[in-house]
Amino acid sequence: MSDARGGGDRRRGPRQKSRTAPAERSRRGSPARRTAHAVLQAVGEGAYANLELPKALRRARLDDRDAAFATELTYGTLRMQGFYDAVITEAAGRATSRLDGGVLDVLRMGAHQVLAMRVPDHAAADQAVALARSVAGPGAAGLVNAVMRRISESSVAEWRERVVPVEPLAERLSIEHSHPVWIVKALRQALIGHGVATSETADNAVAELLAAHNVPAPVSLVARPGLAEVDELLGAGAHVGRWSPFAAELDGGDPGAIAAVRDGRAAVQDEGSQLLALALAAAPVSGRGDGATEQWLDLCAGPGGKAGLLAAEALAQGADLVANEISDHRAELVRQTLRPALTAAQTAGRHLEVRTGDGREFGVDEPERYDRVLVDAPCTGLGALRRRPEARWRRQPSDLVGLGPLQRGLLVAAIEATRPGGVVAYATCSPHLSETTFVVRDVLKKRDDVEQIEARDLLAHVATGGLTDLGDGPHAQMWPHIHGTDGMFLAVLRKRA
Repeated sequence: MSDARGGGDRRRGPRQKSRTAPAERSRRGSPARRTAHAVLQAVGEGAYANLELPKALRRARLDDRDAAFATELTYGTLRMQGFYDAVITEAAGRATSRLDGGVLDVLRMGAHQVLAMRVPDHAAADQAVALARSVAGPGAAGLVNAVMRRISESSVAEWRERVVPVEPLAERLSIEHSHPVWIVKALRQALIGHGVATSETADNAVAELLAAHNVPAPVSLVARPGLAEVDELLGAGAHVGRWSPFAAELDGGDPGAIAAVRDGRAAVQDEGSQLLALALAAAPVSGRGDGATEQWLDLCAGPGGKAGLLAAEALAQGADLVANEISDHRAELVRQTLRPALTAAQTAGRHLEVRTGDGREFGVDEPERYDRVLVDAPCTGLGALRRRPEARWRRQPSDLVGLGPLQRGLLVAAIEATRPGGVVAYATCSPHLSETTFVVRDVLKKRDDVEQIEARDLLAHVATGGLTDLGDGPHAQMWPHIHGTDGMFLAVLRKRA
């Protein structure tokens, strides 16, 4: 398996025997490698690895060992693509842009096997040649064979010495930790802007953060309160989570094999994401003295993770919830996620509804209706690069231009839809300053009916451990390298009564 820096040492473990006939392997490459290559090709065409890989594994009918190999090969190759491209450029004597896309993915996979997995050099080279012949014809086999042999002549440490520049810093970290330069610079600025690093400590801090992105994220589960108990997850082999009172962590295996997950009473959900929903549910509201039922709104609910926990909390507190999503497809995903909660709400006489609509219209259509509103805003997802490694190569700085007005529009609509004394939680899975503090600042400076309250205290209140290092406040930012969660941002606003 790969380490945080994208490469292991040159020590080899026992060679695993393949279950595929040698003749078949020599002609086309092993089924596990063909599966990984197909996923990489689909990702290159716009697919998401976390959605594409499970389908590919089912189609290939791989056993557990080969499925694990294909999974590591897919995600490891995607994570370290930037470093491997630098190695391939050097070994091939030409830019990767001059290589056929299918052949380039074969070489990236081969580099990962040689430099970061316990695959013998000759086996990795032979399989790469066979796969290249299968996807690009005999003419590609010679090139792939030559490049793979050059790659295997040096250790990962030696390749770092050759391809990682000493200066400038951003370029060094970009290749060493396999992130685009613009993301390296943006994350360094975010660490300083959120108050967890200074200009003197930011270089080391961003290196730690980038390294954390290259370590597979743990499989965090949530037992939705009132529908499942954490003990049920623990009994299925998970262990207690670090921060959320409803969290458990699975060391391996298929979460869908757990009955509570399969039934929708529990789910896979990052602990940072859990804490954001719990913080909104725990935030004090004021001004409602008529004993009326609280009304909650999840403005951008798809695909439904936070909505699932909010729905359970709403049922526990006797509140009603509307979960809105602009996309029909994603609204259906929310509906599927909330199915057990929808049944429980009907039994309890509570109102739980999934809607399809533009969240920016709620402020006009339903002004001052809701007590608690969650804006889980569409964002670049730079806080979830452990889980979605392809996002680092897919996202561009220009994406921020389009997302900024949408994020501000949704936050304004949420404020308008919140009654006096109610609260709004603005959240993103990105620490980028343009998506977090700048959005909140720009909206607040145009209003005198909203105040920002201390999000760090709310998170510390709902967390089970000592949750610190969340920044200068009043907003809060979680980090993979500090908290072990995704890079979740939270700002909490109260509508003045």
